[in-house]
Parts: sequence; structure tokens; C-alpha cells
Amino acid sequence: MTAAGSAPRLSRTTHGRPAAPVRIIHLGLGNFFRAHMAWYTEHAPDAAEWGIAAFTGRSPAAAESLAAQDGLYTLLVRGPQGPEPEVVSSLSAVHAGADLEALRDYFSRPEVAVVTLTVTEAGYRRAADGGLDREDGDVSADITALLADPAQGTVTTTPGRLVAGLLARRAAGAGAIAIVPNDNVPDNGAMVARVVTDLAAAVDPTLSAWLDEHVSWVTTMVDRITPRTTDHDRSEVRSLLEVDDPEVVPTEPYSEWVLAGEFPGGRPAWDAVGAHVVEDVAPFEQRKLWLLNGSHSLMAYAASTLGHETVADAIGDPQVRQWVEEWWDAAARHLPLPGTDVTAYRNALVERYLNANIRHLLVQIAADGSQKIPIRAVPVIRAELADGDATPGALRLVSAWVAHLRGAGAPVTDTQADAVVELASGPLDEAVARVLERLGLDAAVVGGVVRDQVVDLLAPQDRPGSR
Repeated sequence: MTAAGSAPRLSRTTHGRPAAPVRIIHLGLGNFFRAHMAWYTEHAPDAAEWGIAAFTGRSPAAAESLAAQDGLYTLLVRGPQGPEPEVVSSLSAVHAGADLEALRDYFSRPEVAVVTLTVTEAGYRRAADGGLDREDGDVSADITALLADPAQGTVTTTPGRLVAGLLARRAAGAGAIAIVPNDNVPDNGAMVARVVTDLAAAVDPTLSAWLDEHVSWVTTMVDRITPRTTDHDRSEVRSLLEVDDPEVVPTEPYSEWVLAGEFPGGRPAWDAVGAHVVEDVAPFEQRKLWLLNGSHSLMAYAASTLGHETVADAIGDPQVRQWVEEWWDAAARHLPLPGTDVTAYRNALVERYLNANIRHLLVQIAADGSQKIPIRAVPVIRAELADGDATPGALRLVSAWVAHLRGAGAPVTDTQADAVVELASGPLDEAVARVLERLGLDAAVVGGVVRDQVVDLLAPQDRPGSR
């Protein structure tokens, strides 16, 4: 094994192919993007024609680190038989999110045909009605900046950056482009279209007609479990490849990508390496959101009250496995897919979850529940209520979130932490009623079951050795 610090960094001279010409812009230079969309682009048969220029969020750290190794990084695929490293070279350029000059330049190039995004639900700055949150201070500042200077105004939000780029593209006469969000939000193409067109209308009403003619909004469903990078991941890569790569990305062998929408300027041949291009993403999206993401959130909140730290630990606990199966039973009743397909998907999820070589932390999954619970839990509960009664298995996810907000299990990390923690504080009956009201659920109908489940979930905190 090479000693820490003595191994060389990755470089295109010795690892990976030459940088491809930039034809894709990506916003959100995180681990999931690098394990998923960048990996599909790396393996596409026409990858030599489709380089990616990727931008970070607020912190420039990842761009600075990746730039030092020519945009290369190691994807560490952790299967049941052990880790397999692969150097990925599809990032042709990396930039800090604040590098608006570079962003506008790429948007202005006619050969750039695709913009992809992975910024999490909170990054789209949506109001309760799904539109742009004009009351958000950063959104307001972006609008003011672009009104004052459409060509050079400083913006910081994802909708603001997209509008700034699209203004530059219109000014350059660069032609049509596809925008492809890859976040776990239902109908994410329409979602990003809504916030971008809302901001565009506030900045320049004439831009809306141009967007209608020149922008395609692609809807996607994405799936690949990708934990945060640890020093152990970096150490393994150092041993296996004899390189020092601080930007290692660990992930699982399984990957799924479903896309629906037009690509007027073309796209890489992602479908040649496993992506599915379909007419309607909705059934796949609903299956994944309810079964995978819903059970992830359930384990993040409920299993962490029992002292579990990872998905593999949690699903190995018979009590947690029962909770997950009950949730799946409830959700599966309302999926518009053949029962055999749903059963096969559930079995595959269990196999993936039991892969102890993927250390997927529950505390990571627990973040931003205020954005996740309304789309992962509430539709299943409403579907159950429409058929009669919501089963305890359907309600437990909401109950676990209430317990989480009241201090059980994983700590609260949420963009709306102050507001949701306050909702769940005080006498339990009142707290449950307030949370259910926020979620649009009737406390008179489901509040009693939720309250009892919260009591059960809070109890482990008092058991010796449980935390």
C-alpha cells in the first residue's frame, strides 16, 4: 500500500481519455451526479463528443480539488464481493458556482445542447404552491440583480443561474437547448420549468416566449445509492490504484435512469448503456419515490431511534424490516404497475439495502424532511384514505418524522428546521395536529394513530444502551 500523501494525483496524462468538447452544462457538482449522469456519459459510445462543464453550489471546494486532477475522479463501486474502482473522465471542465462568466459563456455556445441539474429539492426555491418563492431573500436578490443588469448581474440561486444563462443564450442566438433535472421530485421537468419561467417573467416578460420556443424541459427518474465519501474510501483507492484521490465517489452496482422529453440539440447515447427513454416517466417515478425513497426516509427517522446508523444495519433489524414491508404493502396497493413488477422491485431493494459494503448513513437520508415527507409519504396516505382507512404501515413514516422533530434518532438538518421543529414541539396531541395540518392531512381522522406511533418511537430513547 502506498503511504498517505506520497501517491500521485490523477491526471489525463496517465489516467483517462483527453477532455471531450463541452456540450453539457451541469449544476450541482456532488457525489450523486458523479456516480450517475457523469457515469452514463462516460460509458456512452459517443462520449468523445460530449464533455461536461460542471459547476458547484455555494462552495468552490470540489471544483478546486477536481481541477487539480484534470476533472478526473475515482468511482468506487461497492458490491457484495468488494470494491471495484473506475476512473471517470467525462468532466471536461469544473467551476465554482460563483463563476458566472464561465456559466454565461457555456450557455452562449451553440454546440452546448444539454443542461443537467442535481441540486436537491430545496435548491429550486419553490413556494408552497409549487411556483418560485418570491419571498426568499436570495431569489429576490437575483431578480433585482438581473433587472439591473441582465448580462452581468450576480445571481446565487439555481433558478437565477438558469435564467442568467438563458438570457445569455438568447442574446447569442445560440438556439434550442434541453434542461434535464435529476432530483427526486415528482414531475421534475415541469417543476424546474415552473420556477425558471416564474423568475424569467419577473426579470424580462419577453423571455417567456423565447423559452417556449427554445427550451425543452425533460423529466427524469434517477436511482443509485451514493453515500458520502469517507477517508476509508480514499484509503482503499490509494491502495488499489496507487493514486491520491480526495474526490473518490463510493456507490452501489445498481443504477437506473429514466428520461422523457425532447433533446432538440441532441444528447449522448445514454440509452446504449442502460438509460431508458420513455414517453411517460410517472409510473417509474412513483414506484421509486414511494418504495425506495419512502422506505429510506422511514428508516432514517424510525430506525435511528433504535440506534441504527446505516441502511444495512436498519434493514437487518426484524422490527425495522417489518415497518418497511408494511410501508411497501401500503404503497404497492396504489402503484399503476403489475404486481409482479412491484414484487421484483421490492426484492431488489432488500438485496441492495443488505449490501453492507455501502455505508449509507441514515443521518444523511434524514436531511430536509420538510421537502421529502410531502412527496414521499402524503400521497400514499391520501390514496389509502380514498380507499377507506390509512393503515398504520402507511402512517408510520409521518409519525417517525414527528418523533425525529421532537429529538428522537437522527439530528434535525433541514432548510426549514426552525419552523418544523416549532410545529412539533409542546404537548404531543397539539404537535401532531400542527404537523398534520401542514401536510394537509386531517388530524381528526389519522391523528390518534400517529400520536400512538410517536409515543412508541420515542420510547427507545429511555432504554439503556439504545442510543
